Amino acid sequence: MTAFSMRDGVFVHPRGLCESATVGSGTRIWAFAHVLEGAEIGRDCNVGDGAYVEGGARVGDRVTIKNQVMIFERVTVEDDVFLGPGVTFTNDLNPRAHINRSGSELLATKVCRGATLGAQAVVVCGTTVGQHAFIAAGAIVTRDVPAHGFVVGNPGRLIGWACECGLRLPADLACTCGRNYANSADELSSSLIERDLLGCT
Repeated sequence: MTAFSMRDGVFVHPRGLCESATVGSGTRIWAFAHVLEGAEIGRDCNVGDGAYVEGGARVGDRVTIKNQVMIFERVTVEDDVFLGPGVTFTNDLNPRAHINRSGSELLATKVCRGATLGAQAVVVCGTTVGQHAFIAAGAIVTRDVPAHGFVVGNPGRLIGWACECGLRLPADLACTCGRNYANSADELSSSLIERDLLGCT
């Protein structure tokens, strides 16, 4: 058994399974991960042990998918997103074992560019997580999260804002990294469900 296989610049561990022909160069698929036919994964991604990417899911470039992440049909993950260990997405609000829904019968979910989802976070289908949002470990996302939103708990609630660097912003919205969001304070205090603040492409 070889240490790994390479196909068009894609690393696949000998105990990983990649059935998709649409995986970008530089992506690494590790042991016991399973990427189904029809899934799309961009360049330079890391798909950790035991992760599952279903057909009909779309993942952008430079996405980190840690161990045991579950990405199902109609989930879109944009570029530069971090998905912590055990993050789970859903795609059916009313699942029944005897009903097999697919395609437009399922609700679409989107995670916008640069967002972070902490370990064991769950994203209920039909929601959008805005760009550079930060979802804390164990949070249950049940509604849209605005760009830079910092969400915790079950159900997830907006308790503040996150800088592009990943740190939680203080009350004056000036991050220690040097970024200052004070000029955007009115926008940042808008409703959790303001679609125009999500920042998706």
